[in-house]
Amino acid sequence: MALLDALIINLTFILANLIEFYPNTLRYDVIQTLVGRSFYTTAIFIVIYAFFGLYNSLWEYAGVHEMIRCACAGVLSTLVCLAADFICDTFDLFDVNTFSLSIYFTSMLLIIAGTGCIRLAYRMIRRTRKARSAGSRRGAGKRVMIIGAGDMGQIILKELEATAFALGKPVVFVDDDHMKDGRRIEGIPIEGGCENIPALAQKYKVDEIIYGIPSASPQRKSEILKLAVNTGCSLKTSLSLQEFTEKSVNEPTIRNVEITDLLARPEVLLNTDICSYLKDQTIMVTGGGGSIGSEICTQVARYKPAKVIIFDNYENNAFVLKNKLDRKYQGKVQFFIRIGSVQDPARLDEVLTEFKPSVIFHAAAHKHVPLMEDSPCEAVKNNIFGTYNTAKAAIEHNVSKFVILSTDKAVNPTNVMGATKRVTELIIQYFERQNTGTHFAAVRFGNVLGSNGSVIPIFKEQIANGGPVTVTHKDITRYFMTIPEAAQLVVQAGGIAKGGEIFVLDMGDPVSITSLAEKLITLSGYRPYEDIKIEFTGLRPGEKLYEELTLAEEESEMQLTANDKIFVLPPVDFSNEKLEAELEKLKTADKTNVREILLELVPNFNNR
Repeated sequence: MALLDALIINLTFILANLIEFYPNTLRYDVIQTLVGRSFYTTAIFIVIYAFFGLYNSLWEYAGVHEMIRCACAGVLSTLVCLAADFICDTFDLFDVNTFSLSIYFTSMLLIIAGTGCIRLAYRMIRRTRKARSAGSRRGAGKRVMIIGAGDMGQIILKELEATAFALGKPVVFVDDDHMKDGRRIEGIPIEGGCENIPALAQKYKVDEIIYGIPSASPQRKSEILKLAVNTGCSLKTSLSLQEFTEKSVNEPTIRNVEITDLLARPEVLLNTDICSYLKDQTIMVTGGGGSIGSEICTQVARYKPAKVIIFDNYENNAFVLKNKLDRKYQGKVQFFIRIGSVQDPARLDEVLTEFKPSVIFHAAAHKHVPLMEDSPCEAVKNNIFGTYNTAKAAIEHNVSKFVILSTDKAVNPTNVMGATKRVTELIIQYFERQNTGTHFAAVRFGNVLGSNGSVIPIFKEQIANGGPVTVTHKDITRYFMTIPEAAQLVVQAGGIAKGGEIFVLDMGDPVSITSLAEKLITLSGYRPYEDIKIEFTGLRPGEKLYEELTLAEEESEMQLTANDKIFVLPPVDFSNEKLEAELEKLKTADKTNVREILLELVPNFNNR
């Protein structure tokens, strides 16, 4: 590269003089000057180019920054050469005379253009060779549409370029900004808007679509991805803004589209002032190693508590979670694991005595509906008496706030799991009535995407095995939310709870499970019913066709909180004496009578 630069520098000064004296030939004194100054002129340029790092850049990846450095080096070198020529002319050295300023200016422009062009040519040659060698690799020849012609769209383009387009070659950008319509990015046309995605995919024979608008709202992203799904092309998406800022250096910018991207709803924004109740406090999360419990620990840690206690009876998940949080917070928040069961009052007493938490989030529970139908007494032990034990221990140890996780299955329950969760709601309202100084609250939400036992992992495994995907009923619907959304609701509820309330999230419209299965099959690159069959197996014991979020007697008094996505339900009247009596019966219940006792506690329990 330095030899080529030396050749260009000297030829350029000759060319600039030829232009200056045209149509006359060069005079002898000019030729003498060009020869006399060639050594130090070349040396000046090479030294300054080296100082600007033009000989240690990876020109295969050269961009605007390298071209700017090349131009700056050319300007500075020309000015230094002008000064050197002036000194030599003044002291009569090397038979050198100064040129006219126009020659220096012309030479400078030609040198910048020449040295820049050889670097760009090098980049093109290297990339062409790389593309040829990658021609047989997976993804070569795949035609890609990029949705979003902004910063992220260009990042995606660069990432594809870095692999010499082995993962696919962009053929069109799509953007809703009509000011960009008809323009190009590195020769690739921009067409809009996003409503034309199906037509453009057909026009450009697109094989894969990559979504690249991280700043779009979740609803808009969902709308655009649904259009893309209908094209039959494979789908990928850029990381969200939060994912992008948290990603590691080697982590790719592009990931597969998940079903959560298609079901996105307006984000539940936390009020940081409300969540400030966590700052410098000791927080305990029962079931802290579970899918939702671990996310609660993660959300809580953002608000700088002093300590977070992960309480669980399964050590592996808790261990992985603690290591992850320790790495992230580097000692700014202390995390502890304590193994134990909420069914063990003595163990609860030990842990609360050791740490004296001010807030407890109670996520420990059995929640798998069919399994609890087969083992109803275990559901009673863990869900009902586990909650009772933990709540009682919270009072004895002066815990300030106690928040439990409930479920929409607790509303007019048709299964044992739902009935036990309704009883847990009654238990926290029972303890709230005792004016103990501990404020109790429950958070009721729908199905959590990706949680242990949820339908999505089951569907994914069935698709991976070639199908069929099993759905219990063609018309079955469910409310859905993401794990972070569920955890945020729980954390927010702890801050606004005054005692005895049940908080409910605005879950939007219920989702068809059949439609969910079809979308998941499509995202996996298959055609529903053709490549992967969907079979309807019939409702399982205790399963409802649709879920509800509120009881009839609650709905009339339901109120919005400060967050317009969270509703609060006032306590429903019930008899303390009856609750105490039925709980005593449940202590000795067996499989033959446990449902009858639950019916006494939850009159609208309809277990088929």
